[in-house]
Amino acid sequence: MEAEDHKGLERVLSQKALSMSSSFPCQICVVGFLCGVCLTSLFLAGLTSFGRFEFDGIQFHQISAAILPWSSNPQITLGDSDSKSRTVEKEENPRGTNLCCDDDKVSMLYSTWSTLLNESVDPWTNTKSSVLNAPHLENCKSKALMNKRLDTRVGNATFPPWTLWKGSLDVYAKVSEDEQLNDFRHQDISQGAYPPWISGSDEENYPLTRKVQRDVWLHQHPLNCHDPQVKFLVADWERLPGFGIGAQIAGMCGILALAISEKRVLVTNYYNRADHEGCEGSSHASWSCYFLPETSQECRDRAFELMNHKEAWDKGIIKEKENYTSKEIWAGRTPRNWGAPWSYLQPTTEINGSFVAFHRKMDRRWWRAQAVRYLMRFPTDYTCHLMNVARHAAFGKEAAEMVLANSNGDWLKDETDHPAPEIEKYVWSNRKPWIPRPLLSMHVRMGDKACEMKVVEFKEYMRLAERIRKQFPDLRSIWLSTEMQQVIDLTKLYTSSGWNFYFTNVKRQVSNITMATYEASLGRKTSTEYPLVNFLMATEADFFIGALGSTWCFLIDGMRNTGGKVMAGYLSVNKDRFW
Repeated sequence: MEAEDHKGLERVLSQKALSMSSSFPCQICVVGFLCGVCLTSLFLAGLTSFGRFEFDGIQFHQISAAILPWSSNPQITLGDSDSKSRTVEKEENPRGTNLCCDDDKVSMLYSTWSTLLNESVDPWTNTKSSVLNAPHLENCKSKALMNKRLDTRVGNATFPPWTLWKGSLDVYAKVSEDEQLNDFRHQDISQGAYPPWISGSDEENYPLTRKVQRDVWLHQHPLNCHDPQVKFLVADWERLPGFGIGAQIAGMCGILALAISEKRVLVTNYYNRADHEGCEGSSHASWSCYFLPETSQECRDRAFELMNHKEAWDKGIIKEKENYTSKEIWAGRTPRNWGAPWSYLQPTTEINGSFVAFHRKMDRRWWRAQAVRYLMRFPTDYTCHLMNVARHAAFGKEAAEMVLANSNGDWLKDETDHPAPEIEKYVWSNRKPWIPRPLLSMHVRMGDKACEMKVVEFKEYMRLAERIRKQFPDLRSIWLSTEMQQVIDLTKLYTSSGWNFYFTNVKRQVSNITMATYEASLGRKTSTEYPLVNFLMATEADFFIGALGSTWCFLIDGMRNTGGKVMAGYLSVNKDRFW
C-alpha cells in the first residue's frame, strides 16, 4: 500500500514533467528525481515539515509536528510587502481526535490541495486531477461566471435570468420545444422573479428583504442609461484616516439611501482600500475588486461622461457626494418606498439578558441591512479566492481527515475516464463550501473603541458562548476576529473546555492605539482583506456574538438578517450608542 501511495504521488506531481520528453534517459532522470522528492517528503512528514506556497502574492505556510500533528497551527499568509505576514490559525482543544489514523496521508492530501489552489486549479471539480475533491473549496471561476450572469439583464428583459431554479440547474440544456410552454415560463419568471442572493425563507429575513433587493437592483440598472430621465449620483468612498472599513460601508449605505430617495443611480468611484497591487485592471481602486459593481458598466460610463458636461451639472442630472451635508449622509431619512417595515420588526437581539424590542434607530438598522446586502450581493472571483485560501488554512486538514475517512484512506480518485454525472454537475455543484458546523463567529472590539462604546472583557463573550452551547451542545468551533493580542492569548484558557478557535494571525495591538495607526502598520492590502474574510465568515456562521456599539458588528448583523439568519438571534455585549 505504501508503494502504491508513492506511485500515486509521482503520478500527480510528475505528469507534466514526463510529457516534456519521450527520451528514455530524460524519463529516468525525472522519475529518479521525483522519487527522491517523495521519499524526502514522507521522511520529513514523520518528523517536522515546513511547506510554502504562493497564491498570487499570497504566501501559504504549513507547520506540522511529528508527535502531535494536530496541536500545530496550519497557517496561510496573506500579507503586504510592507507588513508582517498574516495567517489563519487554529487553537484546538486537546480532546479532538483524528477521523483518519494516517497523518502522513492527511498531510499529503492537504499539501496537494494547497498546490492545486496555488496553481489556480479548482480542487473541487477538476476532472484532470486524480486527487480527491476538496469540499471546503469553491470553484471560483465557475461561481464568478454564474454571478455575472445573474447580475446582467438579457436584452430588454425586465430582470436577469432569475428563476425558480437555483444556480447551475437553471442552465441545464433541456429546453421545451413547445413555444407556448416557454412563454408561460418566461411570464412566470417576470411576475415572480426575486434576487438569487437572498437565502432562507421570508420568515428568516428582515421584512420585505426580497422585494427591496429586487427593487434596488432595478433602480440601479435602468433599461437605458442614456435616457434623459436617468440621473446619477457619483460618490467616492470615504478616505479619511479615521474612517475604518465599517464606517466607509455605512457611509455608502447613507449615500445609496439619498440616491434612491432622489431617483438617482448611485455610481461609486475611487475606493482607496482597493488601491493596491492585488486589484488589477478595471477593478483597481474600485469596489468591483471585491464585489460586483453597484450598477451596470453602461451606467458607469454614462455618469463619468456627464461629469465632463457643465450643462449636466447645471440641470442637476449629475450630482456628487459633496452636494450633500454630513448629516444627510450619516443621519438622513430612510427611503419610504416600501412603507415602514422596521415598525413591525420582531426582537431577536438580546443585551444583558433582555430583548431589544424597540429603539430610536430601527429604521436605520433595517435600511443598512438592506443596503449592505445589496452592495455585497455577489463576491468577485478575487474575493472567492481569498475565502478559499482562508478556509483551506483553517479547515483544510479537518476536511482532509473527513474525506480520507470516507474513502478508506485512499487519497487518490479512481482515474477511470468518465463524464461527471449530471446530478453532480447541475445540482450538487451548487452546494456551499464545507465548514465545521455548528460554527460561532465572535467579534471582540476593544482598543480605541472605548471612547465610543462600553468595552467588555473577553470572558463576557465566552459566557455568552457557553449560553449558546447549553442550547446547542454540539457547538465547539469559534471563528474569532479581534484587533487585540491579549484576546488571542486568552483563548488558551478555554481550549480545555472543548472549544476550538480559528483566527487570522496578523500583527495585533498590544496597547491602545488608534485604529488608523494600527491599519497603517499592517499595510493597505492586509488591513482590508483580513477584515473582509472575517466579515464574510461571520455572515456564514450559525451564530454570532458581537458588540452592536461597533459599526462592524452592526453591519455583520445586517448581513445575517438579510441572509436567512434572523432566527439564529444575536447576543450583543452592548448597544449602539445612538439607541
